[in-house]
Amino acid sequence: MVYGFVKQSQGHVKIYSEPGQGTSVKLYLPRADQESEPADQEAILIADLHGSEVILLVEDNAPVREFAKTQLLHLGYQVLEAANGKDALAVLREHNDIDLLFTDVVMPGGLNGRELAHEARQLYPALKVLFTSGYAESAILDMGLLDQHVQLLNKPYSRLQLARRIRGMLAARQSAPEEEGLNG
Repeated sequence: MVYGFVKQSQGHVKIYSEPGQGTSVKLYLPRADQESEPADQEAILIADLHGSEVILLVEDNAPVREFAKTQLLHLGYQVLEAANGKDALAVLREHNDIDLLFTDVVMPGGLNGRELAHEARQLYPALKVLFTSGYAESAILDMGLLDQHVQLLNKPYSRLQLARRIRGMLAARQSAPEEEGLNG
């Protein structure tokens, strides 16, 4: 995940290791080319991105799941959550009012995000799916975990990035599963 984040940020990693001396890892990131938006500016931008839809959040890492849940709740969404694909399918079977599946790509337990999305679409063909991952997008594609044209939000993400992506997906016309690369 660290390597993916660094490469995605156009940085590089150097690992130094000597027997009996230990190992050090140095991360080199490019200098920021712009100022970050002030917190009050972010609040103004987020104000128009609230919703009330139901989102199923699937994340195996408890602190990351809690962060995402808190952000989604602050944005006004109703949040159902699951720690893995199997639990998520149980939630999907109990609730027919889920507007969006927000799932990690790589999860333990035998059902990854792509497989979960496929199973979810068997139950609800029009279900919108947003994937998230700490791996670089190129690594996910190379591993065959996702197809090229799916919706992916890379970790780490800010509340503004999450708000924009979720609102955009919920407001957009739903494309067929084949168009999002989930067939097969």
